[in-house]
Amino acid sequence: MKRRDFIKTSGISALIITSYQSMAEPQLASLMPTPDEIEGPFYPIAAEKDKDFDLTSINGHAESALGKHIFIQGKVVDVNGHAIEDATVDLWQANAAGRYAHPRDPNKALIDNNFQGWAIVQSGHQGQFKFKTVFPGAYPVGNGWIRPPHIYFKVYKQGYKELITQMYFPGQSLNDIDRLLQRKNPHERELMIAKQLPNAEASYEYVIILDKA
Repeated sequence: MKRRDFIKTSGISALIITSYQSMAEPQLASLMPTPDEIEGPFYPIAAEKDKDFDLTSINGHAESALGKHIFIQGKVVDVNGHAIEDATVDLWQANAAGRYAHPRDPNKALIDNNFQGWAIVQSGHQGQFKFKTVFPGAYPVGNGWIRPPHIYFKVYKQGYKELITQMYFPGQSLNDIDRLLQRKNPHERELMIAKQLPNAEASYEYVIILDKA
C-alpha cells in the first residue's frame, strides 16, 4: 500500500472520522494530565530515516511486519480540553514477539527487520494523530515479571510540560499485575489504557492530556 493512499484505502476511514468527531470534547471524569511514567531502557538509539505513521512497513522493504496489524488514533489536549496543534508525538514499542530493536534488549525473541518500531508524528489542527502498527508482545523483565503489551509515548510542545508515558491495551490480564501500572490509582490507570473502538477489533483510541509548563 502506498503511504499517500493509506487513509483513502483503509477500511476504517469512516470509523476514524466518526470517532474523531466524538473525541472533540474528551469525556473524562476530570481533565487531569495523563500520568507520567519512566522512559525505560529501550528508547531508540539507532538513526532511522523512516519514522512515519505506518510502523508495519519500512521504505525499501518488500515485506510487512509480522503480527496483528492495528490502528491507533488519538488526540492531544490540554487540561481544559482544548486541542493542542503541532505537538510532537514520539512513540516506540516492542515488536509482536516482545522484542525491541535495541542492542541492550536481553530478550531472546527474534527481531523483526520489517517492523519500524519507532515513529514521530505531529498532532493536527484538532490535536489528532494516528498511526498503524502491530500489537506489541508481552516480554519478561526478570524476577517473574512479565510486562503487558504497551506503547511508549513522549509528547512535547513549547509551553507544555513534556510527557513520557505508556499506553496500555484493554482486556489484558497482565495489566492487573503489572508493577508499574498498578502503582497508579484507578483513575490514573483508566487514563493510561486505550479504548477499543466499537465494532473494530483492531482499532483503538487514546487521549493524551498535557499540563501547562
